[in-house]
Amino acid sequence: MSAFSDALNVTAAGLKAQATRLRLVSENIANADTPGFRRKSAPFKLEQGEGTLDLVKTGRVQFDRSDLELIYDPSHPLADESGHYEGSNVELVIEIADAREAQRSYEANLKMFDQTRQMSSSLMELLRR
Repeated sequence: MSAFSDALNVTAAGLKAQATRLRLVSENIANADTPGFRRKSAPFKLEQGEGTLDLVKTGRVQFDRSDLELIYDPSHPLADESGHYEGSNVELVIEIADAREAQRSYEANLKMFDQTRQMSSSLMELLRR
């Protein structure tokens, strides 16, 4: 394989991994007020690609095992006899920070993909001469 296709494969894998991360962050934010919801995340891991090429992939989705927030609302249908129910363990500040980091990483991979494509086009143009 050429260096160009290797670079495109690496950046495409990075784009896919960051897109998965953004999807999970979006799900976490959407369910921040859902009682009993646990924050989701997916760890990154390296997988062997073609030849000696390592590609980043996302692992299995994991649920945050930290304690759920206890909310006092005796009128809530899920409230126990003391008037409490379990909320979610999603913290919006953390999710926003994760979303920004994933967005910037996605943009960096996209820029690398575009640069590789432009270099490949320039090389093809030079070879035509």
